[in-house]
Amino acid sequence: MQLINVGVIGVGHLGQHHARIYSELPQTRLVGVADLDETRRAEVGNRFGAAHFGDYRNLLGQVDAVSVAVPTLQHREVVLDCLDAGVHVLVEKPLAVTPDEGRQMIDRAQQKGLVLHVGHVERFNPVRDLVQDLLSSPRFIECHRLAPFQPRGTDVDVVLDLMIHDVDLILSFGLGKVSKVEAVGTAVLSPQFDFAHARVEFDKDCVVNLTASRVSTGRLRKMRLFQERLYLSVDFLSRRGIVYRQVPSDESFVQEETVQAGDEEPLKRELQAFAQVIQVGTAGGVSGEEGLAALELVHAIKRSIRGKVYPLAGLSRVAP
Repeated sequence: MQLINVGVIGVGHLGQHHARIYSELPQTRLVGVADLDETRRAEVGNRFGAAHFGDYRNLLGQVDAVSVAVPTLQHREVVLDCLDAGVHVLVEKPLAVTPDEGRQMIDRAQQKGLVLHVGHVERFNPVRDLVQDLLSSPRFIECHRLAPFQPRGTDVDVVLDLMIHDVDLILSFGLGKVSKVEAVGTAVLSPQFDFAHARVEFDKDCVVNLTASRVSTGRLRKMRLFQERLYLSVDFLSRRGIVYRQVPSDESFVQEETVQAGDEEPLKRELQAFAQVIQVGTAGGVSGEEGLAALELVHAIKRSIRGKVYPLAGLSRVAP
């Protein structure tokens, strides 16, 4: 099967890892990287044997696909340029700053017949497979995603920065349509919301509580899921799950099991899925439409924080 010539636009904290993995995958050939920082692009390009460019548009004529890992405020411009050049795109989450921008990107990809994926990497965390296999009709889900403060990434608030990971995971579980959103949040160390808590109700009788903070003393990525005869606690950092099941033959007995997921790198799984869709057209990865659904829900959460009316009719529904 023919190799996919790929590039990476933005090789900062995360983009450098896209470059590393593309240079290792058997399906891809890393052709070049682009970044405004001359020292950074040269260092990453030389490290992985790729050309390096200051203007990403000079890279586009040499590649079939790119990862876009630039700041969120630049997503729309860069992604549209790539699509107009006939290049498949995986853009790091969130898809865009606003749903309108995201829809423009999706429409352009469809017009050009190109793949547009969104980098919701937690979908590819091996422990997420455990959740998907055990979940059937959850009634309550609780998510906590906490991180120490870092000035990097504060161009967007904590809802777009951190909470969107759990929003995308929740939407992938097929809980139905959103029926109600209530949220609170506050700025702490930046002009944006640094802490947020949301309560989201779905029409399949499931309630989800989401908490995100980037002013924590440590890192936490946990999800707790409750359904009839089953409780599941999942740690996305350690990739460990604890399962409590009620035994049907003896309802007084609860079976406890600890499950350790594999150690395969989630980003590698994500980029493999992107490459596979380009090569053979099979379903995989997080589509632009799914990325838009997550973006729309986080904007509903942001509107609730600001005390505005929540318009139910404005949300997309994407099947998992």
